[in-house]
Amino acid sequence: MGGSKNCSITNIEQGRMSFAFMALIVIFVAAFVLRIPIGYGLISAGIVYLLVAGESLSSVGQLMMGGFNSKFVLLAVPLFIFAAQIMNSSTVTERIFTFAFGLVGRFRGGLAQVNVVNSVIFSGMSGSAVADTGGLGVMSVKAMTDKGYEKGFSCAVTAASSTVGPIIPPSIPMVIYASLTGTSVGLLFAGGIVPGVLLALMLMALISLLARRRDFPRDPWIGFTLLLTRFLRAGPALLVPVILLGGIYAGVFTPTEAAAVAASYALILAFVVYRSISISEFVSLLRLVGKQISAVSLMIGGAFIINYAVAVEGIPRAVADALLSITDDGLMLLLIINLLFLVMGMFLDTIVLLLIMVPITFPIMVAAGVDPIHFGVVIVLNMMIGLSTPPFGVNLFIISQMTKTPLRNVIREIWPFIGTMLLTLVILILVPDLVLWFPRLIGYAG
Repeated sequence: MGGSKNCSITNIEQGRMSFAFMALIVIFVAAFVLRIPIGYGLISAGIVYLLVAGESLSSVGQLMMGGFNSKFVLLAVPLFIFAAQIMNSSTVTERIFTFAFGLVGRFRGGLAQVNVVNSVIFSGMSGSAVADTGGLGVMSVKAMTDKGYEKGFSCAVTAASSTVGPIIPPSIPMVIYASLTGTSVGLLFAGGIVPGVLLALMLMALISLLARRRDFPRDPWIGFTLLLTRFLRAGPALLVPVILLGGIYAGVFTPTEAAAVAASYALILAFVVYRSISISEFVSLLRLVGKQISAVSLMIGGAFIINYAVAVEGIPRAVADALLSITDDGLMLLLIINLLFLVMGMFLDTIVLLLIMVPITFPIMVAAGVDPIHFGVVIVLNMMIGLSTPPFGVNLFIISQMTKTPLRNVIREIWPFIGTMLLTLVILILVPDLVLWFPRLIGYAG
């Protein structure tokens, strides 16, 4: 393995890519074009690289299992996925929706505003944009179209608002970022609070503007008594983010343990408090969660092999040299890397982009003096924008398929929201204190 590594690095230094790495790229692109599941594509590309490089196939298992064993924090990912599905399958989503409607439904375009508020509340439970889109999102689209909103607009609001989910803690992408960089999960969670609220407010401001232009309907004020009733109905669910964040920052449990607490609390809500899931439904849910966790685990395991190949080939150093030849200014490098992530996010799966690109770009950012918490939160928001960006934004496909809405109608309506999200991203890049204020408040010295 050492000889192969030295040869590959020499190739990079001479401006040549090794034949093994070219084979890896060809296999990965072919898997993408043929729509082979991403996890299988990554593993296949990694196996081909090892074979062509003359290394033992036993390295496949060593790299994958070694990666999982050394990154205990990744255990939080399947637990948050499980908790999110429990929430979606119980009456939690319906209770959140009715409470959010009581809060902002009386404003013009109120149901669209409800969509964003739903995402803010649900983000404190799931940490997944896809879970938000597939759960509360579908309910919100139905409510909006029943009130006369155009279906394409309703879907666009849902796709955009779900990006709030992984910004406000807990956040699955932040957990993965932390595992790749050694950054504190708790500090990343803290760093996401203000940006998540800012993004939600920016989206709500856009909706308010569009509501006046398009004369969207408004609903009557339900009254304080009914609002209080709805708050009490949703109260146990609304306690989830309080318990998780309070426990983390009080030192009661770690972020990984918080994921287990979230999963356990979701089960208590579903079976004891709300009694909304039968045993047969729970078994079906376990099958669904098993498939989702398997898909994510395959992607992460495959990415460990790709990251090994990237390291052996000296790609991080080559990329760093190329970028530093343009500028050594930290802000300019951060803007360039964000532009790179935005372009790649239009085509690549978010987790794949995270797993492959962060190990390459993170050392460059640290060397340029960019704070790792700031970089992590900004990059997570960047990738969430990719979920709603044509041509391959996953959220667009999910909400289009689940609501039987032509994809072109959703894409036509999504552009103002993409512009608003990009503006929020630029603000966070230029004003790091918006990300770092709360982490510093709880003791971060960065």
